[in-house]
Amino acid sequence: MKRRVFFVSDRTGITVQALGQSLLTQFPDTQFNMRTLPFVKNQVAARNAADIIRAAREEDGVAPLVFSTLTDPATQYIIANSNEHVFDLFGTFIEPLEDALGQESSHTAGRMHGMADVTAYERRLTALNFTLSHDDGLSLRDLSESDVVLVGVSRCGKTPTCLYLAMQYSLKASNYPLTEDDFERSRLPPALENCRDKIYGLTIQPEQLSRIRHERRPHGAYSTLAQCRREVSLAETMFRNEKIAFLDTTTVSIEEIAATVVRDRGLR
Repeated sequence: MKRRVFFVSDRTGITVQALGQSLLTQFPDTQFNMRTLPFVKNQVAARNAADIIRAAREEDGVAPLVFSTLTDPATQYIIANSNEHVFDLFGTFIEPLEDALGQESSHTAGRMHGMADVTAYERRLTALNFTLSHDDGLSLRDLSESDVVLVGVSRCGKTPTCLYLAMQYSLKASNYPLTEDDFERSRLPPALENCRDKIYGLTIQPEQLSRIRHERRPHGAYSTLAQCRREVSLAETMFRNEKIAFLDTTTVSIEEIAATVVRDRGLR
C-alpha cells in the first residue's frame, strides 16, 4: 500500500517532518512517498502548496496525508481546505497550552529552528566547528575541551554521532579511531589520558563492520571478517580494562546513540 504525504511549514519543515514521520512509523505496512513544502510564509505560497496537494490527489486518486505546523491562521485555512486529511500539529496543542498557561501564544514562525536565540545559535556553530576540526583524531591539541570524546574502531559510527551531538545538542564532540598501535599497547592511548573522564566507547558487531568497510574499501585486510573480529575484540577488551562505558551501535540509530551518550555521560 502506498500513500503520498506532504509536510507543510512556514520555515524549514524540520519540526513537522520529525513529528509526522514519527507518527507514520506506526504504520509499517504502508509505503509513504514524502515531500516537504517549506517556507509557506504567506497566502500566495499557501495557495501554491494547496495546488500541489490537489494535483497529487487527482494523480493518485486518493487524498494524500498533509501534516502542517503553520502558525498563521490565514495560510493554515488555505491548506486545511485543500485536502480532507490535514493534520494541524500546532493547532492541536496551542489552544490547550494557552488555557494551561493563561496567555496567548505568539503565533511566531520559526521559533524552533530560526535565530530567535542568537546565543544558542552561536553555541551550536561553535560546537559544530569544534567537532569538524576534531573528527577522526585530526587534532589532539585541545581534546580536553571536548564535552565528550567517542572512541572506537574505524567505521563504527563515531563521526555521524559526533556531528549529531554538535547539531542537535550543541556539544563539542570529538572522536578518536583506535589503530594497530593502540591495540599493541593494549591500553588507553596517551593522547586520551587527559580527557579520560569524557571518553565514551562505541563498538559494533564484526559482521556488520565488515559489510560497512567492504563498501568503502573492498580489497585488503581492512574489511575482512577476521580483521573486524580482531579489532572489535581488542577494542572491547580495552574498554573493559580501562572501565570505559561503551555501546553496541549495530542496530541503534544515530539519534539513539547520541541520546544514550548524553544520558550516560550526564551531559546537558
